Amino acid sequence: KVSRARIWQAWSDPAALAQWWCPKPWTTEVRAFEFHAGGAFHTFMQGPNGGESDNPGCFLEVVPEQRIVFTSMLTGGWRPNAPWLGLTAVITMADEAEGTRYTARVMHKDAADSKRHEELGFFDGWATCLVQLEEAAAGI
Repeated sequence: KVSRARIWQAWSDPAALAQWWCPKPWTTEVRAFEFHAGGAFHTFMQGPNGGESDNPGCFLEVVPEQRIVFTSMLTGGWRPNAPWLGLTAVITMADEAEGTRYTARVMHKDAADSKRHEELGFFDGWATCLVQLEEAAAGI
């Protein structure tokens, strides 16, 4: 229910991204954010009970206010990575009514990785983050 420009701002500013990137009460530290194709995208998430998730990756495509593609299979400068759970995400944004249609398509290496991610709470986690994204964007 917010404009595409505000969604883009919440995505393109590392300080704003840190506010919504993982489900609260977990926190996000943005360790690298080179917002262009081939640029590093590294987040480190930490839970209130000491859990951690280190996620180095790479932006593959950045089209302002329209599309963001990133992967954990590469790091900045197109360097290969062997992540604990490989994925590529395609985020698209389009104007719709009085807000934005935000679509996130996530692809895994294989069905086993997809199932593992689902078992770890992928759908609930990303749904929570979508609500947090909307809240963060509304506050911009």
